Amino acid sequence: MADSHAHTDAKIDEALEETFPASDPPANTVETGILISGLPPAAGGPVVDNQTKSRFELSVNGETAFISYKRTSDSLSLIHTEVPAALRGLHVGETLAEAALQSGRSAGLRIIAICPFVRAYMRKQSHGR
Repeated sequence: MADSHAHTDAKIDEALEETFPASDPPANTVETGILISGLPPAAGGPVVDNQTKSRFELSVNGETAFISYKRTSDSLSLIHTEVPAALRGLHVGETLAEAALQSGRSAGLRIIAICPFVRAYMRKQSHGR
């Protein structure tokens, strides 16, 4: 079993050259973002790519869940997923992960899953196909 996870992890991580903190402090900047369309509506509004904060966001009832990332010219590293307690169980994390993956793939970027939640989501998706 451990060997199959290691093999799957090798496929998920195309490169893991550096490490990142588990979360970043909030940025005191004006939020600007790009709407990620084509996703089924989750428990709330659309997923937004907030490039100012380098994170995909989904806001529901005044609470914001997010996946922080680092984007380079050829890769998208998904670093940390955070879902407020009030939003847990609503599949907000899965919606964020799918939007992030869709965004990276549509831009032709190599996906690097550092976040354990995103890694598990990708593993689950690859087993379901």
